[in-house]
Amino acid sequence: MAQTPVVKSSSLTQAQLESLVSDLLGEAKSQGATAAEAAVSVESGSSVSVRLGDVETVEHNLDKGLGVTVYVGQSKGSASTSDFSPAAICDTVAAACRIAKYTADDEYSGLADAALMAQEVKDLDLAHDWDLSPEQAIDIALNCESAARGADKRITNSEGATVSSHQAFRVYGNSHGFVGSYGGTHHSISCSVIASEAEAMQRDYWYTASRVPAKLEAAEAVGLKAAERTVRRLGAKQVGTGVMPVIFSADIASGLFSSYLSAMRGGAQYRESSFLLGAVDQKIFPEFINIYERPHLLQGSSSSSFDREGVATQDRDFVRNGVAQSYVLDSYSARRLGLQTTGNAGGLRNVFIDSGDLGFAELCKDMGTGLLITEMMGQGVNMVTGDYSRGAAGFWIENGEIQYPVEEVTVAGNLKDMFLNIQSVGTDVDRRGNVQCGSILMDGLMVAGE
Repeated sequence: MAQTPVVKSSSLTQAQLESLVSDLLGEAKSQGATAAEAAVSVESGSSVSVRLGDVETVEHNLDKGLGVTVYVGQSKGSASTSDFSPAAICDTVAAACRIAKYTADDEYSGLADAALMAQEVKDLDLAHDWDLSPEQAIDIALNCESAARGADKRITNSEGATVSSHQAFRVYGNSHGFVGSYGGTHHSISCSVIASEAEAMQRDYWYTASRVPAKLEAAEAVGLKAAERTVRRLGAKQVGTGVMPVIFSADIASGLFSSYLSAMRGGAQYRESSFLLGAVDQKIFPEFINIYERPHLLQGSSSSSFDREGVATQDRDFVRNGVAQSYVLDSYSARRLGLQTTGNAGGLRNVFIDSGDLGFAELCKDMGTGLLITEMMGQGVNMVTGDYSRGAAGFWIENGEIQYPVEEVTVAGNLKDMFLNIQSVGTDVDRRGNVQCGSILMDGLMVAGE
């Protein structure tokens, strides 16, 4: 019986992709590699965008690629190609082997330990096709933008609406005998509009994203949310400079926890380029903060049974009761630190931060008077020192209620102090990203305005 292609618009099946990986590994061995790992991927997708009621772009992509890493003793070489022919496989492996000959020995290089390979590749329900014609996608995008433009007379321009649908399939194998594969889909609808009043103009956006089309917000709801967020920014002004409590909205707050996880990555640790060197077992956050990874979550945005090295993924606590429990490690960084990989080669998978009991409105009331931040600008985070200084926009809150929009302010502090000064995490969790948390109420942050 013929196999179904793993990705639309591709003729390649899972068996064919797994065979390609086996061919790569076999060729590496025949050319003298003492160990090897290889990966093959196929991706397909479509995207349409409209602006001011007209179609701007209709795009379709079909990409494929394979890569191989060979080890000759402790020397390493890597090469890749988009050509899947036998001759290309031979040439790609030869290129990797040539590179390895000129690479210095590294006692920490090599495959992940064989005993850590995933023994079971679970079905995590990651692939959900969106049977959408270009015409249907255009209609959805037009409805989204129309809802935004018609929501308020102050919406005077548009940056457009976009509907995207993508699917991918990946196979990884190594000379331990491990071969694993998984596929997944990602779909999204987004909209960005501009509002004007007197001489002032403001822009904002909204989007929805999911592996499952049925879990996307309605296109009209996305457009209305984009319009609402844009209009409410009109009349923005600065606030006075001072130390004050701040709420980071849920979609912004996740970035703070991402900075923590970046500081705990093995590469930053062994290079001594982190403000949290040797931080495991140290108290970094208040006791109510728990940060954990759940890589086997059904339909999770980053779920996988194994990491980029074939290592089995597992539930892991990175912070428990405010205390750092683990670094974020692949096998190389783990060896450099004398530890064991945490199965995070290729990144983190579905990170959650526990919420407290307060919803967003209750967080505002709990704060009383201070700044609500809904947008951050710039890259002012020094991961070596922890110093934090970024442009911000949002809203001024008094007596627990939003009073007026705020722009052109800078918030500054040090991440070590900021983490300890978290007062609450709200229940308004943003579910769209890989790091999911609610809004954060933080005390004692410097805000520079007028």
